Amino acid sequence: MQGAPDQAAPPRRHPRLSVRESYEQQGPGRHHRVGNCASSLVQGVEYYKHAEPGDQVPGLMHVDLGGYHISDIEFSAAIDIDVEKVGKDLSEAVFSGQNNTVKFSDVPNKGVKVVRGMTHDGLGKYLKEVITKAPGSTADIVSVLKESGTDVVVNYLPVGSEEATKWYTEQILAAGCAMVNCMPVFIAREDYWQDRFRKAGVPVIGDDIKSQLGATIVHRVLTRLFQDRGVRIENTYQLNFGGNTDFLNMLERERLVSKRSARPTASAPSSIRSWRTATSTSGRPTTCAGWTTASGATSGWRDAPSATSRSTWS
Repeated sequence: MQGAPDQAAPPRRHPRLSVRESYEQQGPGRHHRVGNCASSLVQGVEYYKHAEPGDQVPGLMHVDLGGYHISDIEFSAAIDIDVEKVGKDLSEAVFSGQNNTVKFSDVPNKGVKVVRGMTHDGLGKYLKEVITKAPGSTADIVSVLKESGTDVVVNYLPVGSEEATKWYTEQILAAGCAMVNCMPVFIAREDYWQDRFRKAGVPVIGDDIKSQLGATIVHRVLTRLFQDRGVRIENTYQLNFGGNTDFLNMLERERLVSKRSARPTASAPSSIRSWRTATSTSGRPTTCAGWTTASGATSGWRDAPSATSRSTWS
């Protein structure tokens, strides 16, 4: 995006992002709702737009990245399937439906109408209880991305949206856009997709994202701390309590295959047995557990012993 060292840099252009979310779990684009993650992103861009490049801003890793300030981000398209969001301006949709992200910034009208997306496997059986699909046919996603001048698509689809993510990835490639895959369906790490994006001449980044300061990163830091201080960890437990639509999806065990593969190796140092339990405040508790071998590869998953069990340290 920058010129060669001895060349004049090209005029800076605002990167345009497509926020795509549908209620099948959770910027730049993917098949997903304009949900909680998108709400945080849209609000965050507005909240930090006047930050100084040299400032240390809580909650923001880089005010200026490669010559691009956060204020350079423009939202160009939004895709969802929720009847409460489709047809609304993005600024209104991020505060609609089941979204419960804390409002920390007002968002002015963006002039970006949320269009009807493709569902595929994005809408889980529990989400169907709280979300109604918008009527009508799926929008021509490739045309939406091209006509809006979108540069980067951020994929915030729900956990377990395997087919939906792959379908949207094909649309992104056909539109010639870059992709940031924020959910645990493996795209960026796979040779097949890497080759496809390389041939298309556009970048892909992923897969999966963590909360700014959530259970996974806290778990990782604590386990590394014990190891660095000479304490041998035999096993650890991670308890996740959630009350949003992502946790409704995680109640379906069959939707967690990719999530389980993506997180254990990221959570704990090698040779540590790591358990994680997720509980939804919807009243439907769910538990899942996994452990890693010395090589860090996921070896298996089974039910966690119990939510009251304690880690054993020696």
